[in-house]
Amino acid sequence: MKATPTAGARTRAVIYCRISQDRTGAGLGVDRQREDCEALATRNGWEVLETYVDNDISAFSGKKRPAYRRMLADLDAGKATVVIVWHTDRLTRSIVELEEYIDLSDRRGISTHTVQAGTVDLATPSGRMTARILGAVARQESEHKGERVARARRQKALNGDWMGGIRPFGWGLPTGEMRTKVDRKTGEEVEEPELDMLKAVPEEAEALRYWTDQMLSGGSIRSLVQWCADKGVTTTRGNPVTHTDMRDMLMRPRNAGIAVYRGEEVGRGKWDPIVDETKYRAVVAILKDPSRRTVRGNQPKWLGSLLYRCGRGDCPHFVYVTQSGGRQFPSYRCQSAHGGGRRAEVVDQYVEDTIVERLSRDDAHELLLPAPDDVDVAALQAEAEEIRGRMRNLAGMYGGGQIDEVQFTEGTDTARGQLEGITQQLARAAEVDPLVELVGAKDPRKAWRAMPLDRQRTVLRSLVEVTLKTPRPGRMPDGGYFDYEAVVFSWKRGGS
Repeated sequence: MKATPTAGARTRAVIYCRISQDRTGAGLGVDRQREDCEALATRNGWEVLETYVDNDISAFSGKKRPAYRRMLADLDAGKATVVIVWHTDRLTRSIVELEEYIDLSDRRGISTHTVQAGTVDLATPSGRMTARILGAVARQESEHKGERVARARRQKALNGDWMGGIRPFGWGLPTGEMRTKVDRKTGEEVEEPELDMLKAVPEEAEALRYWTDQMLSGGSIRSLVQWCADKGVTTTRGNPVTHTDMRDMLMRPRNAGIAVYRGEEVGRGKWDPIVDETKYRAVVAILKDPSRRTVRGNQPKWLGSLLYRCGRGDCPHFVYVTQSGGRQFPSYRCQSAHGGGRRAEVVDQYVEDTIVERLSRDDAHELLLPAPDDVDVAALQAEAEEIRGRMRNLAGMYGGGQIDEVQFTEGTDTARGQLEGITQQLARAAEVDPLVELVGAKDPRKAWRAMPLDRQRTVLRSLVEVTLKTPRPGRMPDGGYFDYEAVVFSWKRGGS
């Protein structure tokens, strides 16, 4: 826009517009500022050389404002002598930035004019004092606004209200209504389904419960990711479920109806939990266990890989499957590479037959681990809630200056340690014996074969230790060449 210059030397001006939060992405607040600033230039007969715009960037947050920095550089280079803004708080809410702007205005003879607050004469002491007062007031307003927003968000979390963001897996049942929103990229209005974030999506809720139970029965993140790929289950954004996605979804407190604010649990939500809290705590304990393997490289493809022990002499190593050395069949071989190989499919079949036979006996129920009867779940949950309350009180005392940072840190560290201990106890009450699905099954072999490999390996690890001794040479009593007696079983439960 070009204003009609008055008689005499022209006055060169620039406009600066900023809005700190553009929720719709339409830039409407910036457009209104620009129109008012252009009208002011027209009334004064100034020629506007350029308009600088920072949309959705706060002057208080400290984030870089590229258009503002470019304007300062242009002013320092002598581009204009007048800056037009809608209000001084659009220019800056930082005392440091204000002093920089005052220094620049003094050096280059720049005058600042606002639509709402009139002329700010930075060339005089009184004008600079006025600018500093306005800046201090604007900063105070920003700080108070920040406090109000923080309190409001915390209250929403305490009330169990949805805090916005990406729809969490499991929640957001369509209400049947549509809502209009503005696309942040295009600025166009689009319609999308209205979602009730307090209601569970049945199919996703069922998946969350299934994943939780699988983890408590000895399953792995890898197997659940593969399950999602096989079933066509995706994230709420429609992307394939990754290892990180699965871990995050399992560890989300919302699953158990727990509200969170700034990463801390703050109470119960208004929604009904999808997963029992005890089970949720147990899964969290499992996934946070430092002894748990988290390597995502090549995964075992055979039942006994790195589980069967080498029985050659006093060898301390395990065996793995290899086809190296010109072998025709996959074979178990010691990690130290000594000795010959053992046909992997024959060994695994024999181990399967032995385990299934043991689980098919009438006394198989004696193999099950007793359920912990010394864990008072209700009392532990009440104790955990009391500890979280203490943590919230500590945060309030620290914020109010009643305790210093050292006291706050020591107190919260102690509380977190106590919570971790309670989580471990709750995990004991919720973890499922990996043998449960097999003991008492109508067809133990069918139940065994229905298990994914990682679950079978969990059963093996829990039930028995298998050692592959050096086989005897020559033909065996059954007419074959496989020495079954060289496969030794050391039962961890219930004897042979």
